[in-house]
Amino acid sequence: MAVTIRLARGGRKKAPFYSIIAADSRMPRNGRFLEKLGYYNPMNKELSINLERYKYWKSVGAQESEAAAVLYKKKSESK
Repeated sequence: MAVTIRLARGGRKKAPFYSIIAADSRMPRNGRFLEKLGYYNPMNKELSINLERYKYWKSVGAQESEAAAVLYKKKSESK
């Protein structure tokens, strides 16, 4: 099973809210996922990531999307 760390969109029209998730790469964007790792609210610039779990999934071979990688870098630099 190939695992991907990516964003899942939520919220309403013109007010997005994203969950950072670890999911099977074959699942759809807002489909079933393995674990929720954090969230990102672009309206308030609010970002929360469980860095320990994110590192765990990367250590077991999960591929991260470009957007997830940018958010992870932003969070790890601000810490």
